[in-house]
Amino acid sequence: MKVILLQDVKGTGVKDQILEVSDGFARNYLLPRKLAIEASASALNSIENAKKAVKFREDSKRLKSEALSRDLKGKVIQIAARAGEGGKLYGSITTSEIAEQLKAQHGIEIDKHKIELAEPIRRVGQVTATVRLNAGVSTRMLVNVTAE
Repeated sequence: MKVILLQDVKGTGVKDQILEVSDGFARNYLLPRKLAIEASASALNSIENAKKAVKFREDSKRLKSEALSRDLKGKVIQIAARAGEGGKLYGSITTSEIAEQLKAQHGIEIDKHKIELAEPIRRVGQVTATVRLNAGVSTRMLVNVTAE
């Protein structure tokens, strides 16, 4: 019997895989536990349509990320912080502060978890921050820290 797996089944296959299994295995195990459905033409068509929809959503998300990456490239974020002797900051500049200033200065809203710093910013000067927008899409921007 041909079935389409609805979930990963250990030792059998992965989700959305079309398999030829014995009738007893399908009727007594897979179908009653809703791990699989019988591979009819309408079921195959619905699985194919779902795969196309997921691909379309991923492609559109990637295009938006690439456009945002182009917008962010070359942007400089100015942050003024209290500093002591020799340019050492009281505290440090975090990714949440960078995200807030990015929104305030350039009107671009980015989640703080997508901003990566090699190490926390604890001195006055320029630092490069990496923004990872999507899988395979990232950009670098400058953070210019000045003393108040």
